[in-house]
Amino acid sequence: MIFTTDLGIPEAPLLLPDGSWLVTEMASERGTVTRISADGKRHSVIARTGRPNGLALTADGAVWVCESLEPALVRLELTGEKEDVLTAIDGVALLWPNDLCVGPDGALYATDSGVLLHDFVDESGGPAAHWATLAYDGKVFRYDPRTREAWLLDDGYQFTNGIAFGPDGLLYANETITGNVYRYRIDGGGRLAGERELFANVFDPAWTGEGMRGPDGMAFSEDGRLWCTVFGQGDVAVLGPDGSVLERIATRGSAPSNLAFGPPGEGRIYVVEDEHGQIETYDVGVDGLALHV
Repeated sequence: MIFTTDLGIPEAPLLLPDGSWLVTEMASERGTVTRISADGKRHSVIARTGRPNGLALTADGAVWVCESLEPALVRLELTGEKEDVLTAIDGVALLWPNDLCVGPDGALYATDSGVLLHDFVDESGGPAAHWATLAYDGKVFRYDPRTREAWLLDDGYQFTNGIAFGPDGLLYANETITGNVYRYRIDGGGRLAGERELFANVFDPAWTGEGMRGPDGMAFSEDGRLWCTVFGQGDVAVLGPDGSVLERIATRGSAPSNLAFGPPGEGRIYVVEDEHGQIETYDVGVDGLALHV
């Protein structure tokens, strides 16, 4: 089912407590955080930030935005007030804040894709022809809104993208260029407790398409499966707790960029798809893992 249309390169579906949704619209003529009514029929702009990417909601009601045009982590109120709170870590400027989630400790865990936006995209807003030859240095970082402390957790990724905490308490992050999904143990102080571990790969060996493909946004269901959009490949890969691909859900367009589960009891995923600028819904028979706030 198509939930809503007329979105400009949408990303980051975020369900709000009242049943309405937020998405980001990354198209250059929009560049907004947009609110969508619970029935999908009405759109209203919360704020224009430039080229917003990921979204997360914290317990104080603040919306956190990964802004990629003028790279920053942005704190946004639903009334439209916004503040750039992080532009660098230990003196190193952010390049492309991409996606983020809230950890069990209440801190934000985020990815930086490790390349500047204007080096990666072409005039259409899609990957430029030279995407495969760029020098990526993708990162995973932590930011605590209460103390305003930030630190790097890992680097060296080839375009870090989606990020989520699993029911096992581990932090999962993916790498678009290779198709890999990795995971980490995080200690009680928000630091790494061990090395990056390869969890899965979402590339379909039967794919015969062209151009860039790879994992993008992802979310866990309450039964421990990981649902990962695969941009360019045109599907959602459903991963078991052992990392195996259990199912692939084909999307209407080739560019699903993220997903979220609907309200509890609905058993449905909402997938943002860039090629057609819409949100597609799929009945999957399971609810999402409750998000940390």
